[in-house]
Amino acid sequence: MEPTVGQRAALGMICDTFVPGDGSTLPSASALGAVDTVFELLGRSPREADRKQLGMLLGVWDSRLAGLLTGSGLRRFSSLSQRERERVLLRLGDSRLEPVRAIFQALKQAALLAYNVTPGPTGTNPLWKEIGYPAPTGPLPNAPQPALRPLRFTENATLTCDVVVVGSGAGGGAAAAVLAEAGLDVIVLERGNYYDDRDFGAGELTALQQLYAPGASTAEGQLTLVAGTCLGGGTVVNWSTSLPTPDEVRAEWAALGAEQFAQDEFGAALAAVRQRLGVSDRRSALSARDGVLERGARVLGWPVDALPRNVTDACDAGAECGRCGYGCRLGAKQSVTKTWLADAAERGARLVVDANVRGIEVKNGRAEGVSAITSEGVRVAVRARAVVVAAGAIQTPALLRRSGLRNKNIGRYLRLHPAAAVFGMFDEEIRPWEGALQGRICRQHANLDGDGHGVIYETGPIHPGMAVGFLSWRGADQHRATMLDLARTDAIGVITRDRDSGSVTTDRSGEPIVKYRLSTRDAAHLHTGIEGAARILEAAGARRIFSGHQAGIDYEPGKRGSHADFAAACRAAGYRPGRCSMGALHIMGSARMGGSRDTSATDPDGATWEVPNIVVADASCFPTASGVNPMLTIEAIAYMNAHRLSARL
Repeated sequence: MEPTVGQRAALGMICDTFVPGDGSTLPSASALGAVDTVFELLGRSPREADRKQLGMLLGVWDSRLAGLLTGSGLRRFSSLSQRERERVLLRLGDSRLEPVRAIFQALKQAALLAYNVTPGPTGTNPLWKEIGYPAPTGPLPNAPQPALRPLRFTENATLTCDVVVVGSGAGGGAAAAVLAEAGLDVIVLERGNYYDDRDFGAGELTALQQLYAPGASTAEGQLTLVAGTCLGGGTVVNWSTSLPTPDEVRAEWAALGAEQFAQDEFGAALAAVRQRLGVSDRRSALSARDGVLERGARVLGWPVDALPRNVTDACDAGAECGRCGYGCRLGAKQSVTKTWLADAAERGARLVVDANVRGIEVKNGRAEGVSAITSEGVRVAVRARAVVVAAGAIQTPALLRRSGLRNKNIGRYLRLHPAAAVFGMFDEEIRPWEGALQGRICRQHANLDGDGHGVIYETGPIHPGMAVGFLSWRGADQHRATMLDLARTDAIGVITRDRDSGSVTTDRSGEPIVKYRLSTRDAAHLHTGIEGAARILEAAGARRIFSGHQAGIDYEPGKRGSHADFAAACRAAGYRPGRCSMGALHIMGSARMGGSRDTSATDPDGATWEVPNIVVADASCFPTASGVNPMLTIEAIAYMNAHRLSARL
């Protein structure tokens, strides 16, 4: 969006309230250039409604009416002192009204993220120097030339093939390889662009702009949504964790009508995926981050296992690996660009980037092709005998809806694996941005009610920008102190296998709207995980422990407060929207497979009930939540569904 002078000034005041600097070493948000970063990041949102709402909010922010509504009387925000402005923001964050808390969370996330990732006028954010965080490295001097040669259209074009695959991530990549190997003419359309080893190393901001989908959250403000958007999708930026679908989950899915999930067919697909990705737990070196998880869990007598990963021996599992969530400079992570898409291209598949598919052409109950548009407005049409949709569990149901499909289950049964974190500060340096992306897992509470639902504990690399998504904000001084201690901080992630679901609908322009409210049962499981993560950190020797609750809940073992006090405060604060910072890194289930059109969006072949030559091959297919990091499951489903499609064709 192109802000007015007044809107820019309002956002500058908001950002400077969240991050005013320290008057010497650390500049204010506006002085650093973070305001421009906010507008750049928000401008990527495809929803016009989001931009209009932001514009309206900023337009009235410094008015007397806004002052009255936010508890400052008829005083303008610009007339308040720093402390008074902080109190205004905290009143929003602590409001009893969910929409007001959602506004606070959106402003907090935008301001803090932008500050922490903006390089600033010198190219190196002063905060990074203060905490010992390395400046962007740039690409490796010996990085190879990109191996793939995707097409990019600058003029309107019409293409013809046997199968067009929409999306190039875990599902689309695997499906394309299987179909091409079967001798079919395949075209893969990706709305993002292609980046490879020599493009990585430019830092968090560039990676967020190039590799990740525009920042979004659920409509209620409950969770921040994280997804990749580039050739290779989430496999380029994920944390390389390669866990198979648990047997009990496979049985659950089979009982819902897709019986092959409990049979050798799906087992063989999982085995084929593991082999192609080179999955092994021999390259899961123990980082300081995972060392905390392992040490604390073992003191408690809880089980800890090494996590299998899809990396080659080129992975250093150290400083380089820690930044791999922004692209692997070493080329060690076996993303689909290195594996399935390379296989597909070798067999003649055409890869097209910057192609945002807006609709599937359906006539007389059959799909005849798709239409896409580039970022420059160029139109690309692809005529095909079949369409594979692998655009992710947010975009896939939106595309099906835009294309006229009406099955009531399209967009339903969305699962998000709601994730929160508990942080621990230690006397020793952890440098949580270094080390193997994820090397250990604790399943102590994975089955809380006897039905396979609960939480798992994992860590992940913590970078200055990424950290703020799971942190609370109780004032500028408190936040600054927390960030300055980042090198000595670890976070135990709590990942919930959600039983209950949300939905994906579309707005008038066809863009997806994600609705999700954490149920009472799933919130209880998440709370058990919050308590458990704090116990792990305390057992590992953390000197201060705090959650992401906006209420600002913490304790210092043996000095101030207790674990019991912490648990009670977290329970009292609760997990309703805006009460605790949460994210969704695993987005699943919005076009689920099953045995009946009354309970599923796709049949046991992954085909839509209404149009049999539209096949879904991504995390949308999951009948329920997988309970583990979903990459292997996605690729195995795509592998299986693509084999079934190729046999029919």
